[in-house]
Amino acid sequence: MRAPAVRARRITGLSAAPVAVLVAGVMVWQGSTAASRNSGNSWATGQVALTDDDAGRAGVTVENLVPGRTGQKCIVVTPSSTVEGEVRAYVQNLSGSAAAPEDRITLQVEGGTAGSFDDCTGFTPVPGALPAQPLSTLARVNRDYTSGGAAWDTTGTAGESSTYRGTWTFDTAGMTQAQIDALQGSRVIVDLVWDLQGDDAPAA
Repeated sequence: MRAPAVRARRITGLSAAPVAVLVAGVMVWQGSTAASRNSGNSWATGQVALTDDDAGRAGVTVENLVPGRTGQKCIVVTPSSTVEGEVRAYVQNLSGSAAAPEDRITLQVEGGTAGSFDDCTGFTPVPGALPAQPLSTLARVNRDYTSGGAAWDTTGTAGESSTYRGTWTFDTAGMTQAQIDALQGSRVIVDLVWDLQGDDAPAA
């Protein structure tokens, strides 16, 4: 009769231990009443702004254009922002004559350093140019920020700027004389846009 009594005591001893742990845990939770406070937390949005040195003037104004003529113009873009971002260049508001000179005027946009509005002296390009394409193509495939090019990463610090150089060419290669003559007296107008958008980041 003694053997069963020993087995019963072992079972009782094992089941008592978890109960003791649970009770101890409740006692610790009930006893924690102190608090620590970190006051005055706040969140403020950053500022994103972009200016250039054109003083309200068009970067390119060419009259009496003839086949094969080419040229370059520069502009300096300066952000006044408090957050990191990215500037991209694109083309909008294309309008022109029925003769469609926009199909024959190519434009390449490069980012770089040195130079100023209407003066590309000392300009040094950096990789990532918007490749030379007809204005009509640029207006179709590089028409907004998402499809823009010649990207420049800004840091949100004072004093940073970038120069952009536009190189244009009136390209009549492969055209007949009659087709070239049909472009006489035509005109094309377009907006070149430099757009800065702040970087998005996951919440911390």
